[in-house]
Amino acid sequence: MPIYEYQCRNCNRTLQALVMSNKEEKDLKCPNCGGTDLKKLISLVSYHVPEADRLANYDPKAQHGESFFRDSRNIGLHAKWRAKQLGVDLGSTFEEKLDRIRTDPSSVIKDSE
Repeated sequence: MPIYEYQCRNCNRTLQALVMSNKEEKDLKCPNCGGTDLKKLISLVSYHVPEADRLANYDPKAQHGESFFRDSRNIGLHAKWRAKQLGVDLGSTFEEKLDRIRTDPSSVIKDSE
């Protein structure tokens, strides 16, 4: 969805807006001061990579940075990559546990106590 960031030139407040047309953009007002003199900002972009693509591009020999290990979607990625390589179906139980661990990584510690 086209969500843009703007900065009000009157009060310097930054705001976000879902803009579907040029008319909507022209009608934008600052929620803080009501000003209409807004400057469009260049903001960070994020995109979703499907797990199948992440799995296809996974290289176990590659150096992984800190962001790789902080991303809970990477939990179990090596196991799934290896299972696919060997032609092994890990089954729905594996997927259920993996989803649970990805949602709440500390649940592994709770379950082992």
